[in-house]
Amino acid sequence: MKTSAEILNELIERYPALAPLRGDILTAHSIFTDCFNSSGKILICGNGGSAADSEHIVGELMKGFLSPRKLSHREAALFDNIPNGEYLASKLQGAVPAISLTGQAALTSALGNDVAADMIYAQQVWGYAKNSPDVLLALSTSGNSANIVNAVKTAKALGRKTVGITGSAESELSKLCTVCIRVPETETFKVQELTLPVYHSLCAMLEADIF
Repeated sequence: MKTSAEILNELIERYPALAPLRGDILTAHSIFTDCFNSSGKILICGNGGSAADSEHIVGELMKGFLSPRKLSHREAALFDNIPNGEYLASKLQGAVPAISLTGQAALTSALGNDVAADMIYAQQVWGYAKNSPDVLLALSTSGNSANIVNAVKTAKALGRKTVGITGSAESELSKLCTVCIRVPETETFKVQELTLPVYHSLCAMLEADIF
C-alpha cells in the first residue's frame, strides 16, 4: 500500500495545478489524523453537489477505501462469545468516524421550518461537537454559503478545528477556517471537479496512516 506522502505526490503529478495547495492539504491531513487519535468525528457539510460530496466522503471514511481494513486480532476477539461472531468479525472493517450533516432530512427540514434555513448545519455542529473533539469539513464552491459559514462559526466558537474546500476566490470560509484548501477554479462545476481528487487523496492518506 502507498504511503500518505506517495499518495499526495501522485495527486500533484496528476493535477499539477494543485501543487501550490500541498501545504494546506498536509495541514488538513494532520487535523483529521489528530481528530481520529483524539476519538473525535469528522463532521461534513455542503449544499447541492457539495452535499453529495459530503455523503461520498463518509462512504470512503467509514469503510475500506483502498485497503480492506480488517479487524485486528484484539478487535476480532471481542466477538469470540457472540453468536455468529466469527462472521461479524470477518466482515467488519476499520472506520474513521464521520457524519454527513446533509443526511438528516427530518432534522434539517424541522430546523428550516421552525428556526432558520441557515442554521441546519450549525445546530448539528453544536449538538455533535459541544462535548466531543470533532472537526468540521466544510465544502462550498463559493466559500460564502450562509448555512456553511454559520456551521464554521459555531465550530470556531466551540474551539473546534475546521477545514474548508472552496474555489480560489477569497471568501468567508478562507477567513474563518483553520485551513482552507482553495482549488484553482472559480466556476462551480470546475471547482467540484478538483474538489473530488483532493478529498479522495485526503481519505486515502488517512487510511494509509491509520490502518
